[in-house]
Amino acid sequence: MDAALFHVEGLVKRYQGRPVVDNLSFTIAPGECVGLLGPNGAGKTTTLRMALGQVAPDAGSVRIFGLPMPEQAHAIKARLGVVAQFDTLDPDFTCAENLLVYGRYFGLRAAALRPRIAQLLDFAALAHKADARPGELSGGMRRRLSLARALVNDPALLLLDEPTTGLDPQARHLMWERLQRLLQQGKSILLTTHFMDEAERLCHRLVIIDHGRKIAEGRPRELIAQHLEPEVVEIYGEQGVPQVHALLGDAQPLASRVETSGETVFLYTHDARPLLAHLGQRPRLRMLHRPANLEDLFLKLTGRQIRAEG
Repeated sequence: MDAALFHVEGLVKRYQGRPVVDNLSFTIAPGECVGLLGPNGAGKTTTLRMALGQVAPDAGSVRIFGLPMPEQAHAIKARLGVVAQFDTLDPDFTCAENLLVYGRYFGLRAAALRPRIAQLLDFAALAHKADARPGELSGGMRRRLSLARALVNDPALLLLDEPTTGLDPQARHLMWERLQRLLQQGKSILLTTHFMDEAERLCHRLVIIDHGRKIAEGRPRELIAQHLEPEVVEIYGEQGVPQVHALLGDAQPLASRVETSGETVFLYTHDARPLLAHLGQRPRLRMLHRPANLEDLFLKLTGRQIRAEG
């Protein structure tokens, strides 16, 4: 593997004596997209803030492009692109002006920036909105403008914090296509997301953390095969979970594992055929048979209980 562009080693951050990030280590190679996944409060945002030099770690180190953060923050940020979870676009500037002003922060001259701005607006499918202000754009357009702005300095590494939150399906798919294009160009990406389909689609490798600690790392399909039964049958009941379990009856032993979430019962199995044949005798059950996916993995490793924000 090529030398890592991004390397955190033994990272620790405590607040009021409680570890928020606890001995976290991982790397990102050139051209690789790594997903940092975890429930609310797992330590993802704190990790990103330490990577950006906004928070000092209590122990461990962050090295980006072989340089230590925060000691070499200025040199690192010159080659880094960041898309924050919430838009930080200037509402008083047009789309083109937002890119121009941001490029000036990197010491880029206006004459050199103008042709690049045209290219970036075209990349973001916003060429027709060059003179529009952010308040006139849809949510998906603003996120694409934020991505275009993060590319002004032609960064080798992008840090993307939930880049598609709040977008409709069409806008998300367009954003995914643009991110795939960046990976094809050799960019590296650190991505945080709560969309498991997004992580499975974009990420070469996943780092799953909970309570600040890394609990799994690997390629999405390999992690799914390692931790889960390959097939899932979801059962929905019109009368609630107790009635679903009653209707299931002696079908449950045909599954390797049974979990309940809300009004749905999940039956995990290595071979669904006997289970489906058995369930077919119960017409009152509504069911879905599907392969195990990344969401199943995430919920198995981190639990189905909703976490509070913060």
